[in-house]
Amino acid sequence: NELELYFQPKIDARSGQVTAAEALLRWNHPKLGIVMPSEFIPLAERTGLIRPMTDWLLARTVEQIAAWLAAGLRPGKISINVSAHSFYGGGLVRQIDELLARSGVAGEQLFIEITEGTLMHDREAAVQVLSDLRERHIGISVDDFGTGYSSLGYLQRFPVDEIKIDRSFVIDVDSKAGNQALV
Repeated sequence: NELELYFQPKIDARSGQVTAAEALLRWNHPKLGIVMPSEFIPLAERTGLIRPMTDWLLARTVEQIAAWLAAGLRPGKISINVSAHSFYGGGLVRQIDELLARSGVAGEQLFIEITEGTLMHDREAAVQVLSDLRERHIGISVDDFGTGYSSLGYLQRFPVDEIKIDRSFVIDVDSKAGNQALV
């Protein structure tokens, strides 16, 4: 019971309004304090714990969305990072269906984020899962774009709504003309 769920707001730069959020998983260790995902996610992937962690994240996020809606709040779409193990392990769409049915939350409230590497691992299977999510009006985002295959040609084959350019391109976007052009 050391995992915690945080929500990072997404803000419209023009209006200053919060339009959506991203669900973030943190490990609050009793002695170490907050352990960042860059430290514990690779370990979770190696040990097979990433799947139950993703399941926990999905369930808690949908529960929180339901609580916000019950309180009269409109949080916008909430993005959830889904591991490759969960994406290809079978049952992701069924799990989401069950969570949405149990909570009364609509698919339109969710945005599923997968990495570029996950997307390219098994293209045919990815298209099927993405299509199933799209049928449920769940948004789809490709995270960390530019770190692997980086082909816009591949992207046109996938039903995605958003591409999140990798941090390595945007960190110097104001000072490197090449990065500005790419972004």
